[in-house]
Amino acid sequence: MAFLGWFVHYFVIALILAVVAGLGFLTGKKLRQRKDAKTAE
Repeated sequence: MAFLGWFVHYFVIALILAVVAGLGFLTGKKLRQRKDAKTAE
């Protein structure tokens, strides 16, 4: 039973880290597109 609890605990942490990484990726992509659009003018 304790193993299942630890598994869920680490799964939730991995899920949170994946969401943060995804948000960072999308933010970086958006900022890069904005910079490229600004330099293309």
